[in-house]
Amino acid sequence: MEKKERCVDMTQGSAFRHVISFTIPLLIGNLFQQFYNLVDSLVVGNFVGANALAAVGTCGSLGYLIFALSSGLSVGLGVMAAQAFGARNHKEIRKIIANGIYILSGAGLIVSVLFYALAPNLLRLLRAPDTILPDAVTYLRLICLGTVAVALYNGIAAILRAMGDSKTSLYFLIIASMVNVVLDLLFVVKFGMGVLGVGLATLISQLISFVISLIYALTKVPCFRLNKGELRPEGRTILRALTLGIPVAAQSSIISVSTMVLQGVVNGFGETVMAAYTVVDRVEQIVQQPYNSVGTALTSFSGQNVGAQKLDRVKQGFQAAAWMALGFSLVLLPVVYLFGDQIVGVFVKDPQVIAIGARGMRINCLFYFALGMIYIPRSILNGAGDSSFAMINGLTEVACRVIYSNVFTRIPAIGFWGIWITTGFTWSTTAAVCLHRYFRGKWRAMFDKG
Repeated sequence: MEKKERCVDMTQGSAFRHVISFTIPLLIGNLFQQFYNLVDSLVVGNFVGANALAAVGTCGSLGYLIFALSSGLSVGLGVMAAQAFGARNHKEIRKIIANGIYILSGAGLIVSVLFYALAPNLLRLLRAPDTILPDAVTYLRLICLGTVAVALYNGIAAILRAMGDSKTSLYFLIIASMVNVVLDLLFVVKFGMGVLGVGLATLISQLISFVISLIYALTKVPCFRLNKGELRPEGRTILRALTLGIPVAAQSSIISVSTMVLQGVVNGFGETVMAAYTVVDRVEQIVQQPYNSVGTALTSFSGQNVGAQKLDRVKQGFQAAAWMALGFSLVLLPVVYLFGDQIVGVFVKDPQVIAIGARGMRINCLFYFALGMIYIPRSILNGAGDSSFAMINGLTEVACRVIYSNVFTRIPAIGFWGIWITTGFTWSTTAAVCLHRYFRGKWRAMFDKG
């Protein structure tokens, strides 16, 4: 294969070195990707107002659901490609890429049309106040227009990661993020387009990241240069991709539904709490990136080693990642706890929003290690092909957010602080379920059959 230096065989050498060297570019890339939402919030909060910030924020859970439904299938494709790469079966990788085009394009198109049409109704289900509804509908519909591009970009990135290349997608994200920053400032600050400008900036940035990733894949990675005969859909490959990908997509979708339920609870407390929750959510999207990056690295690492039939290396990867998650937590906790007011103040100037948001962050930071221990065992299980657990994991988060939010926020002495207590307790319960599944060992039995 051309550009062999970009492909990394993680079935040999130090497990810790592979996981951490794979994680670092992913972490940098994921942080840049968060610029889409962060810059939107910064620009809206500082140049438009708290109501506009609440409008963008209330679309967060729906936006996550849209991309989970359309792009979650890329995880299944990535697992298949990683296992094929570990088994040195490049012909199978080409089949996965070809059939992935149909899967991701079809899913993206269906989701895009459906959510575009239902945007007002979905936002009303979330109890979005009438004062922010028009802006929220505009922003959500613009997100929908980029769904197919985002799904295909995620598919390309998943295949590259499966072959051990976590650096290339970083460059794409840096470019797209910089474009997003420039366009946000241009559309909102200079042209005064408000939420419409923020949505357009995000949409254009997403399209650019897809286009440049496609050009790179076609010109630099031979597996992506398919001939006409290879582009024919193959039932077996599509079925396996759906078998692995649908549970993961459903898991992400179910989790997003649970965040929508929580968003509905938040909306019931008015615009000030909504704005504070939006800021905390944006900050925690950054906080989650170290854990998310380690998890993504583990999916590729475990997938390659499952394909190569090296069980002990998968266990080594888990241990290395667990220590990394602990390290991240020990660094993040004091930063968030000590500087919460200043962090929230970057996004919004309203003193009441700052006070509520900072205290909410201080509650959640106590549970960061539990958050990390969701990503690590879940990613190992995904890479090993234990797709059935994904649904269990998703349902656990739904149950926790529904039950905890309705219990804690109804206690008069707690009130809206129960929103953040719910998040911490949800992380802790879900982590316990994930760790139980990992140590129970069902995935090892599946491994032995493979």
